[in-house]
Amino acid sequence: MITLVRGLTAAALTMPLLTAAAPAVAAPALHRDVVDLPVGQAIDALPVGKENRAGYKRTKFRHWIDADKDRCNTRQEVLIEEATEAPKIGPGCSLTGGEWFSYYDGKTTDNPRGLDIDHMVPLAEAWDSGASAWDAKKRERYANDLDAPRSLVAVTARENRQKADKDPAEWWVPVKDASCLYLSDWVATKTRWKLAVDQAEKNALRDRAAECPNARVKTDIAQ
Repeated sequence: MITLVRGLTAAALTMPLLTAAAPAVAAPALHRDVVDLPVGQAIDALPVGKENRAGYKRTKFRHWIDADKDRCNTRQEVLIEEATEAPKIGPGCSLTGGEWFSYYDGKTTDNPRGLDIDHMVPLAEAWDSGASAWDAKKRERYANDLDAPRSLVAVTARENRQKADKDPAEWWVPVKDASCLYLSDWVATKTRWKLAVDQAEKNALRDRAAECPNARVKTDIAQ
């Protein structure tokens, strides 16, 4: 069995339940520290707002830092954690001999240089959706979020660049069996960081949710 996305499996992409099952809590509110909702309810709870990219620069999100000073930066930490076969870690956190599964397109690779680390909700989209009001340290925490397995994901460079900064109204994973997982991951990230959606995005998410009746969103709320 192939392990991917920090604890998920390739086989799980075809299973009806795509996130860890947990007892439903009656009418939980998004202001609590932890959210656990069916994906449709989580989508309905997301605030709707108009996007505004004024002032955006990628450099306003400092990323690929070495937060724990172990000589492996955020990109390398994700590659190590999501490897389906553990790589050898050499000087300067160089990685050799591992293997990775890109769930967006269902491809396996042994070349980490062919992988990008995708921000599930791209930096520009996050800016549009509320991050423009954050301070620099919070944007740095967002761009290097290793505390939630949904926030960052290793995928083939081609798919990451096809996605670019598009939201679900503009781009979707090409592998059908990955659709519900991607839906849950996107909604969980927006929920975790209290980011808004525009109306077209919300409509697209609702359409996808109709195909994923068993998907759930479980996440804590970032501070």
